[in-house]
Amino acid sequence: MTTAPRPRRALLYVVPALLLVLVALTGPLFAPHPIDAPVTAPYEVPSGDAALGGDQLGRDVLSRLLHGGAPLIATALAVAVLVTGIATLLGILCALRPRLGRWVEQTADVAILLPAVLGIMLIALAWPAGGRLPVAAAATVLGIPYAVRVVAAAAAPIAATGYIEAATAGGERLWYLMAREVLPNLRATLLALFGLRFVEGVYVVSVAAFLQLGPQPPEADWALMIRENAAGIMLNPWAVAAPCLAIGLLAVSVNLAAEAITPDRPTTETRL
Repeated sequence: MTTAPRPRRALLYVVPALLLVLVALTGPLFAPHPIDAPVTAPYEVPSGDAALGGDQLGRDVLSRLLHGGAPLIATALAVAVLVTGIATLLGILCALRPRLGRWVEQTADVAILLPAVLGIMLIALAWPAGGRLPVAAAATVLGIPYAVRVVAAAAAPIAATGYIEAATAGGERLWYLMAREVLPNLRATLLALFGLRFVEGVYVVSVAAFLQLGPQPPEADWALMIRENAAGIMLNPWAVAAPCLAIGLLAVSVNLAAEAITPDRPTTETRL
């Protein structure tokens, strides 16, 4: 039986997350200046022409902030979808086919030992064109092993239930067991996992941009803005504080929203 989240509590966390994502995605439509046009002196304090002041080249911080959210959200969302989807497939397969599952889980255990930053650097630096795509690929590859372990642990008790054994004895195929018998009972786990993977994607992409392994200047990116303007934080703190707050609010709000819409415990169906 599923314990549904309280509607008011869910709305309290989901609505701010949706609004923040909407503002980030539509931000370029409201930017007052082009992202590469100097409008003030370098590190100019907030004024009428630039509500958050200027960056190291005198570009409008607010305009670059409004442009920098959509690419980050799109990349983190792609990472979360890929990691959750692949981990769901492998994790359920591990639970239904224990012999194969042991090989998958052992491979995942070895991959987990690879330091995340080292893995990002190896993949991003080896990628011919560079840019945002190798960072997303690195975040996906590094996120799958841990996610597989989570899904496999949640699916194992379900795979051992009587209705799974009855369906197997009745000649049901593997894909049917995965999609119709096990997957519906993993809704809570997968919702929570998706929220965590999205937040991790935001952090991984941000760290990579800060290390100059992802988006490159003059692209507007929140993490890149932090690195570019760190030297002038005492002259115009908003050039660094604004993207920091944006990244933090995005990660916290999405994580709280995912937790709010997650059932308290997985649904368990009884099959005769």
